[in-house]
Amino acid sequence: MDASPRLIEGQLHDLGDGFTVRRLLPALQARHVGPFVFFDHFGPARFEPGNGIDVRPHPHIGLATVTWLFEGTIRHRDSLGSLADIAPGAVNWMTAGRGIVHSERTPPEPRRDGQTLHGVQIWLALPQDDAEIAPEFHHHERAALPQIRQLGVDAVLIAGEAYGQTSPVRVFAPMFLLEVRMEAGAELAWPSGHVERGVHVVEGAVGWGELQLGAAQMGVQTGPSAPSLHARTSCRLMLFGGAPLDGERHLWWNFVASTSERIEQAKEDWLARRFNLVPGDEDEFIPLPS
Repeated sequence: MDASPRLIEGQLHDLGDGFTVRRLLPALQARHVGPFVFFDHFGPARFEPGNGIDVRPHPHIGLATVTWLFEGTIRHRDSLGSLADIAPGAVNWMTAGRGIVHSERTPPEPRRDGQTLHGVQIWLALPQDDAEIAPEFHHHERAALPQIRQLGVDAVLIAGEAYGQTSPVRVFAPMFLLEVRMEAGAELAWPSGHVERGVHVVEGAVGWGELQLGAAQMGVQTGPSAPSLHARTSCRLMLFGGAPLDGERHLWWNFVASTSERIEQAKEDWLARRFNLVPGDEDEFIPLPS
């Protein structure tokens, strides 16, 4: 028998200046959903002229990251020499593999003029066989992403496979990640072929079987099938899921690995400055947490 959908409220963190982040994964109710091991919803936050975000260079291993924006712009730089501004509807997909360093900052013009920043940041664990591959970075504009339209539903497939469509983003395991807009009263069946699934409500309210979800909440469920989603109001959702992970993962700071020994090695490498620098952002870094 399929499990019933479970509610995740998440933990809200105030980073100062009105910028809040809600951590939804990992949670007690679900350490991971398919390959998704980390899910943050940040903002919406208004940055006045002269202000912005400055996430200094920091390392990752064993995962892929994506920041999906609803409002605002973030500039990505990494140790491969990549430089790309991410805007709403575009994908910056970074595969860390055996190790990458990147920074995320507000570009000069939005910093000068001020902006509202709102989006999600997601990490996906790489399969064990791919955990030590060479790092990669790929940018895809919105026009390259498949659009899915049904009665009262308008969705974009960010990554993976869903509803007979395949995203151009390179992934390493069966999965799906969509932004979905639903009109009040609309219904949406889940993509077939995936046994772990979750929905995060960005705006509005949705029913999922017996579970009622409002803004900032998440529901997760495992099983060959699941009840359809029913929009109680007009809403914006993030749908995600995939095949179960090939074993548990250790998460520590920005590192994801199948063994604690690999985490310790990454700590030592960052302390010893063995990771490559970020061209154009070489002067700062985030120290290893104590």
